[in-house]
Amino acid sequence: MAPLPRLLSHFTFVFAAVTAAAHVEEEQDEAPSSGPYSVEPGDLAAAFSVPTLDGRFVYEPGLFRGSLVIHAFTNKSAFLESLWSSAEALAPLVHELPQSAHVLFLSLDDAALSDALWMKEQVQRAATSRGFVSQRGTLSRLHFSPVPVFALGNWIPAVLNSWGCTTHNCGLSQAVFTSGEWNMPVIVKRLDARYDWLTKRWGQRSYRLVDAGDGCVPSPGVEGAVAWVSEDGCSFFTKVQSLAKSNVSGVLVYAGPGKPIRDMTCEGAECDPPALDVPAAMVHLEPSVAQALRLGQSVNVSFQATPSPKFFICIDQQGALAEMGGFLYPTFRFINWQAQWFDFHTRLLNTLQTPATVLSVFDRVQMHGQGGARAIVHLPPELLDSDLLELEVSLSCPSNRDMSCAHWDRTVQLLVCCDPLSEHCNTELGRWITAFRRGSGHWLTDVSPLLPLLDSPTCSFTMKTDPWAMPWVVSLNLRFSRTNGTVTAESPPLRPFRVTSLYTGGTFDKGYNKRYQTFPFMAPDSTKKVELYAVITGHGSDENECGEFCVTSHHFTVNSVYNNTLTFNAADVPLGCTLKVSEGAVPNEYGTWLYGRGGWCCGLQVDPWRVDLTQQLDLSGWNSVLYSGLFQDRHPDPSAPPGYVIMSSFLVFYK
Repeated sequence: MAPLPRLLSHFTFVFAAVTAAAHVEEEQDEAPSSGPYSVEPGDLAAAFSVPTLDGRFVYEPGLFRGSLVIHAFTNKSAFLESLWSSAEALAPLVHELPQSAHVLFLSLDDAALSDALWMKEQVQRAATSRGFVSQRGTLSRLHFSPVPVFALGNWIPAVLNSWGCTTHNCGLSQAVFTSGEWNMPVIVKRLDARYDWLTKRWGQRSYRLVDAGDGCVPSPGVEGAVAWVSEDGCSFFTKVQSLAKSNVSGVLVYAGPGKPIRDMTCEGAECDPPALDVPAAMVHLEPSVAQALRLGQSVNVSFQATPSPKFFICIDQQGALAEMGGFLYPTFRFINWQAQWFDFHTRLLNTLQTPATVLSVFDRVQMHGQGGARAIVHLPPELLDSDLLELEVSLSCPSNRDMSCAHWDRTVQLLVCCDPLSEHCNTELGRWITAFRRGSGHWLTDVSPLLPLLDSPTCSFTMKTDPWAMPWVVSLNLRFSRTNGTVTAESPPLRPFRVTSLYTGGTFDKGYNKRYQTFPFMAPDSTKKVELYAVITGHGSDENECGEFCVTSHHFTVNSVYNNTLTFNAADVPLGCTLKVSEGAVPNEYGTWLYGRGGWCCGLQVDPWRVDLTQQLDLSGWNSVLYSGLFQDRHPDPSAPPGYVIMSSFLVFYK
């Protein structure tokens, strides 16, 4: 691994004129007519151009094809140092970047030229590791500018600064060392251990610092202190686990001389046990700290975060500026996931150009509190001749910034009532899961089998989530159309004409399946097809992490013979929901959105499960169906407080 261009153990701020090898032309990008350049996410990006190591990068709205990620590097960030120093973190950039995406690399520091040369060298090294020739297409979409951000002469510096933040891996995380022997504190950059195996974060206080060697075994005399340990000898997990047995307040690992700060994470089976309840971070070896400890002098450490400009912003394929969200750990996969979502959204916008009759239910209406969002909609009679009903839904935040978005993932349900006296009044028509503090969700969900629920000229629609949740701004359109394909009098399309409710979910405990009874039914006259339609999600957590993070199976047994099973195999896959980004899952949320879950992902619609039962039935006689939900092929029997299942299920009859 090549050394970093500038491994700084503490920060020295130098303001100087910048020179670059690349020629900076005299003409400037067009600037706004008056006042500072001030834009928000969602605003269209203005044209700009910047010198690069290979010439000049030009962005022209309407002419640029694809999405653009703008990354501003600074050597003051331990997170960015780790991101750029790891071959594993860099590999996704050169081997998996979507073909529609470009990346412009900038530097916030004075040494922009050496930063650009070093970043390009790192990328080329990562490309060579798996075959340089096959990656030429990707490398041509990576652009490195030798001009520091503060000298660009366009709108980019203003946006990076005005969108700055201090959240996880955004802003400058630092450790502050003090000693009675020093006149000034020593401030170094730090990278906290990865979120998924350490649940505790540093407190807002000063800690005593104690040298604990390599930290691979419990150490006497460190109780209540922060252990200062080398990176040698054993894994990060072993260090933290062994020192936790000594009741330390935290662990501070220092990199070896000339070595970069690394991503502190668990490996293999280490990640299986419950997360450790001790904060930990990595810093560079600061000579003055090491010397003071060696001489037996008292050293204290505290932890702070200093705001900085944004490290990442982007422009989507429609030319709109967008935030990148949170990077939970240092890898360029987060750039790829954002680019994948831009591809998804472009496909969705193209799909929405397909002819359809569109009825607006909510147009940027606030969804909050017990009542949620509610609207009365008048349905023209001719719409009931449609055989395709899609729900176009978007969730956004009170402002354009992610920081205004609601925390936590919440279940959002759309309820419809067309006849207050009907058993189907306030039946669930659609279900979505909110993103964790990101407001870019936009989905199209086919709910055509539930068309018979809209059996009145006037229907009430209610969209709601937990009443105590922070507000969301919701938009909903009903899209009615006819199935594509040739339709003749001899072969008209089958249309749903009746919906019968089946089972709902509940607490996933030992009594879960005891509450369900066999459901007998006969198909109505003229029935040509019968479909099982279900929307099922698992939530909560017992000792088996059921039902959010455990694999459950949901069985609908027809006529005591046919077992129709939906299994949530992705519920224990660490990156299971990243595989759904291309289907609309919102990437780079500020929570643990990456994990696979029980039938859902944060920031995604819940797709209905549909099974054609026609061949399993006697359309002229009695039939039966029975539901059961299992964990590891057994009835659930948790000893800890159980999770729960949210389910809507129906029989849909077509003619």
